[in-house]
Amino acid sequence: MLIIGCDDHRGFQQIAWVDTETGEVDERRLSHREEAEQFYRTLQTGKVRVGMEASGHARWFERLLKDLQFELWIGDATRAKWRSSSTARCSLLKKCLTPPTLLEMAIFQQP
Repeated sequence: MLIIGCDDHRGFQQIAWVDTETGEVDERRLSHREEAEQFYRTLQTGKVRVGMEASGHARWFERLLKDLQFELWIGDATRAKWRSSSTARCSLLKKCLTPPTLLEMAIFQQP
């Protein structure tokens, strides 16, 4: 499974991911919506889980993930103590979504 922590902004996404089968980890900045869509469409090779903060400007992204049949977990920003940088936040999201530290408490919900 590919697990991605995503910090979504109006003009870019900062993401961090781990492949639970290979152990590969990486981070990347997707500069605009088209680049983000292209990136996620290349991942249609297996099971993907994406975690992100609740956001009013990410409806297009939620629809894309639904079309790709990826899991989407939404984090309640009021219940989580997010760090200051985008890289730190997406890394924390990735960690929260990865067993054995999977945090399914009140922070995340599937829409």
